[in-house]
Amino acid sequence: MISTQRVIYCINPDCTNPINSLESRVCANCQTPLVHRYLWATGSKAVTIPPGTTVANRYEVITHQVWLDTQPGLLPDIPEELPNEVLAYLRLYYERLHIPQAYGYIPEFEGGGDHILLLENVPIAENATVYPAIADAWEQATAVRQVYWLWQILQLWKPLSELEVANSLLMLNNLRVQGWCVRLLELHQTQENLVSLQDLGRFWQSLVASAKPAVAGKLQNIVKQMCIQEADLAEITNQLNTLLLSAAADLPLNVEVLGATDAGMQMITNEDACYPANVNDLEEFLVPQLSIVCDGIGGHQGGEVASQLAVQSLKLQIRALLADASQEGQIVKPDLFAEQLEACLRIVNNVICARNDEQNRQGRERMATTLVMALQVPQRVQTTSGKESKNAHELYLASVGDSRAYWITRNYCQLLTVDDDVAAREVRFARNFYRQALMRPDATALTQALGARDAESLRVEIRRFILEEDGILLLCSDGLSDNNWVEQSWQQYAVPVLTGKLALEDALQRWINLANQKNGHDNASVVMTLYGISREYLISLTYKQPQVEIIEAEPSEAAIPESSPVLVDLDITAEEATSTPAEKPSRGKPALLVGGLLLLLLGGTTIGLFLLSQFQPQTFQQICRQLPPSVQQVCPK
Repeated sequence: MISTQRVIYCINPDCTNPINSLESRVCANCQTPLVHRYLWATGSKAVTIPPGTTVANRYEVITHQVWLDTQPGLLPDIPEELPNEVLAYLRLYYERLHIPQAYGYIPEFEGGGDHILLLENVPIAENATVYPAIADAWEQATAVRQVYWLWQILQLWKPLSELEVANSLLMLNNLRVQGWCVRLLELHQTQENLVSLQDLGRFWQSLVASAKPAVAGKLQNIVKQMCIQEADLAEITNQLNTLLLSAAADLPLNVEVLGATDAGMQMITNEDACYPANVNDLEEFLVPQLSIVCDGIGGHQGGEVASQLAVQSLKLQIRALLADASQEGQIVKPDLFAEQLEACLRIVNNVICARNDEQNRQGRERMATTLVMALQVPQRVQTTSGKESKNAHELYLASVGDSRAYWITRNYCQLLTVDDDVAAREVRFARNFYRQALMRPDATALTQALGARDAESLRVEIRRFILEEDGILLLCSDGLSDNNWVEQSWQQYAVPVLTGKLALEDALQRWINLANQKNGHDNASVVMTLYGISREYLISLTYKQPQVEIIEAEPSEAAIPESSPVLVDLDITAEEATSTPAEKPSRGKPALLVGGLLLLLLGGTTIGLFLLSQFQPQTFQQICRQLPPSVQQVCPK
């Protein structure tokens, strides 16, 4: 008798009995967590395949166009020559928060002649239901969320237009929303004439007609400007940004942040560094705004020095940057602030490079560090209710390497960063599908890190978010994120904090312990920031040091496992140096402005050093001793 029970296969290649029932969550044989990877099947042929069908002896059709890969451990079918229809998906890989990824093909299903393209990273929930369309969720959304959704669409307009897929933003059913985040089901090639900003304005009219009263009038005025022939994208963007910040500033903002770093169960030294990490850190005024995680590269007296240098020098840069921002009489535009933040990171990069040059480190001996940092910028803004607020709820996220940031609410966990590794590079340059790139032996080797090369070779990912819902921002090194342990554990550790059943310090300790248990071969750093936005969400603005039990590893004669990521392929190839549609568009700022920003940052750094020397002389001396001699010269005596 042939069993008709639907099954799913374990991804563990060593499992001796990998077949499990579809309802199972872990493998009954080896206890490996089962992967339920839901896909979106594109094309007219996919629409006709009824639920319950098994396609290619592998894919279960759950609902129309929603398929489950029952053998997720196997590489999907991928053509040797990549079709033109998938190039946009690949080049937009760094927009994976909003854009799905190409997964594989079903060639000529049942002799139909048409290939079916399968997409992963699609807006499908864990119960296999598609997230709601923006039109269906619009009227229930808050005023700030309505503006935020439109802002995200506008940010996608230029990169999608350059790849001739902007038509994807003009289809209400194609635009899905997962909480704050706008996500696309698929990309649609623009037919015949290119779409324009006027088309987007006309498309928005139906949404704006039912916008919340607090923002409806200004949104209607913005849409009216978009619909005229001379509409200017930069001016529209500026007006929408001002409205977004004004609407967000009407909300409260309560913050609690904690951080810790641990060498791990099998390590003697700790090449990670984080901020905040101790009692002294929690007393600094930067703590509510700034959080950092770094993972050093270069071994003992290399990686740990690089990560500490990055944290200490970056704190000085941000101190000066925030001081300058507080003096601004008007809102600093996101692009301009991102440029200033990038300039800070380039200075930090060169501080580490100077130490490498000073010690004559060459090739893979050069020390470097990954970085993920979050900066909450308290700009003054006029709210939609007419009051002045000291905080516009802006959050800037910068990342280099493979340390990660996650946004977690009661309902979902979203990865906000993209790893700078070989696999991502191969996809971004449209050489491979992501699953195919992962088969490379060097797939997880880093392509970017602070300090490995001069600042001109550095590519920093900087994104701006708006805090408009209760949630936890989790920054962590790969000592926790490896093997998807954040995705597997967030409901156990983060949701109880958000529901008031678990203290933040307890959740932090449990995540550190989980990292040591599951990925104990590596150091682990975790910084958790709890944001309370809803008016009924009341928490005190306190910063307690977590009572994390740090377990020292016993010295052993056995070889110490490598804790640092491998850094390869940092040279900029001719292809990478050439501008491609996938690259972040040039902001076109005059050289004079950029030079002025650098001078302003350097001047602010000197002022910051001087103030630190006056009020915290011991801390100041410790920082200065860690800087290269050439940089120590700027330290006031």
